[in-house]
Amino acid sequence: MPAPTKVRKTKRSSTTPDRILDVAQRLMQTRGYNGFSYADVAAEIGISKASLHHHFSTKAKLGAAIIERYAGLIAAALAAIDAGEREATERLARYTQLYADVLSQDRLCLGAMLAAEFATLPQPMQKTVRQFFRTNHNWLESVIGYGRKAGNLAPQGSDVDAARVLLSGLEGAMLIARPMKDIDSFYVTARALLANLQRRS
Repeated sequence: MPAPTKVRKTKRSSTTPDRILDVAQRLMQTRGYNGFSYADVAAEIGISKASLHHHFSTKAKLGAAIIERYAGLIAAALAAIDAGEREATERLARYTQLYADVLSQDRLCLGAMLAAEFATLPQPMQKTVRQFFRTNHNWLESVIGYGRKAGNLAPQGSDVDAARVLLSGLEGAMLIARPMKDIDSFYVTARALLANLQRRS
């Protein structure tokens, strides 16, 4: 799931490490981990590469820090959805809108981007990417199960399989919609995926 791309402004958000993370995350979501360099980040922020290395000694450590922060944003977003919506259908609708919000900024979900580069990522980052998808899958499975018990959802197959289909479908819809610059195609797919989970009369 794509976490919110705009970090809430706090006293910490103006520090050099946070500025580095903000820029590097955007570059990673638009170009991929292998598509940007320390020089790109340093030039955009206006600091030297030596200063950047002072805060994040290697690109692998920078990438790990980005994913860890992203995971925190994911946890907060999922908690907000759970707290704000009672019905499973509304929770899933808000979840899919998170993808659309990121896509509207010409970005990809960080998980999708890194999954495409998985074989070339440092091993610690690979482990974190796997956990990223497990977190999303487990949340979707729990929401689908909740909706089934409440009588609002009636997916075919198990809750596990329904969560897999929804997560894979949303990530795939993003990957296709971005190069085509066609966010409507994402919404078409998202609506179809959600409709397949609905109780049929």
